[in-house]
Amino acid sequence: MPSVEQNLELWNKEYDWSGHGDEWSNPWGGTDRMWRNSILPRIRQFLPAKTILEIAPGHGRCTQFLKGYCEHLMIVDLSPRCIEACRERFAGDSHISYYVNDGKSLEMIPDRSVDFVFSFDSLVHVQADVMESYVRQLAVKLKPTGAGFIHHSNFGAYGGISSFARLLKRFGPVGKKFQESSFAIHPVWRGDDMTAELFNDFCEKYGLYCVHQELINWANRRYLIDAISTFVAASKPGMVRVVKRNPHFMEEVERSRAEAERSSSPAGKGAA
Repeated sequence: MPSVEQNLELWNKEYDWSGHGDEWSNPWGGTDRMWRNSILPRIRQFLPAKTILEIAPGHGRCTQFLKGYCEHLMIVDLSPRCIEACRERFAGDSHISYYVNDGKSLEMIPDRSVDFVFSFDSLVHVQADVMESYVRQLAVKLKPTGAGFIHHSNFGAYGGISSFARLLKRFGPVGKKFQESSFAIHPVWRGDDMTAELFNDFCEKYGLYCVHQELINWANRRYLIDAISTFVAASKPGMVRVVKRNPHFMEEVERSRAEAERSSSPAGKGAA
């Protein structure tokens, strides 16, 4: 599944960025609603933060909101094209620093400088070795009071089903029928060896504390192929990890879109 080189090729050269990434917010009814209905409620406790680090911002879909919650925002992406687009988009914001990395390094970020690290809808595309590299470095980049919110792949938790689906492809119509059924699992460019459990293991290995993990569905409505992990740099008495299985995440997204459609209709505007 996607290597660093493949991600660089796709996002820096092949992908059509004419929509600036907002096309991925269409299921919510737009980027504003994605932020307001699905992201902000999950990170509100950490905002505002003096210094925020965003990993893999793309063209700034979430950056446009994060920049209003901090004194200094650092954004890091492996795509020079994306970083340049962000420089142009946020040219009037002097408190943003821009960095191109190699897809797994945070060496340009000062140690103990980050209050809050954030990544959404991007690191789902990386393998476990990349995620481990980021977690290892975040353990020294975060302040002692720092915290993080990272959306990543949980596709590896379904390795058996994925292998079975690939095997069935060899059996013509039978395999095709399975692929089209609700039991099929599609990787949608996810890191296929990454799981929520691994993320927690990485945190434990490098001295971070994973306090909450939400396992969510995405394109595969039946399977919780993604995870959102919240972690902190220092433990507190009585702190335990909470793992929430949320098979209704896409229903949340659909409610957001329905809300957007109602508010944009003539009837909705009249009622506002």
